Amino acid sequence: MELKIENMTCGGCAKSVTKVIQSVDPNARIETNPATGMVKVETTATPAALQGVLEEAGYPATMS
Repeated sequence: MELKIENMTCGGCAKSVTKVIQSVDPNARIETNPATGMVKVETTATPAALQGVLEEAGYPATMS
C-alpha cells in the first residue's frame, strides 16, 4: 500500500514513521521518501491500523 504523509519532511521523520509502522508489524517492508511524503509499505496490517498509529504519533496519513 502507499501512504501520503504531508508532514514527513526529513530523514528523522522517516525513521519515526518506520518505527511506528514496525510497532504494528515488525516484519513490514517499508520504503520512505521524505522529499515526496510518500511511504510504500508491504504489511499484513490493515490500512486503518497503520493510519491509526501514525495519527497518534503525529503523522496523519492518507491512502494514495
